[in-house]
Amino acid sequence: MKIRVVIHASQADALERARNNALNLRQDLPEAEIRIIANAKAVAQAIEQAKPECDPYTFLCPNTLRGLALQAPTPFQVLEQGAITELVQLQHAGWIYIHA
Repeated sequence: MKIRVVIHASQADALERARNNALNLRQDLPEAEIRIIANAKAVAQAIEQAKPECDPYTFLCPNTLRGLALQAPTPFQVLEQGAITELVQLQHAGWIYIHA
């Protein structure tokens, strides 16, 4: 069974931890499916300080983007629903949750 991990970041410093955790996990378990989900203050931080090796699997909360009047640049992905709803659904589907 494939390991699937979602790392949640809601603060700017948490985003840095999430990115570092994801990179370490990718190095140790290259077959793992990893998603970073950013909401609240982590969204602006993600956009302002890109990290190309993590950004393709970083998902931004659409509610936060709307609230901040921001657009998600490529290669970020925007969740179809709010971050909390996505986190609940991923955990229900068996993803391992890590709060950064």
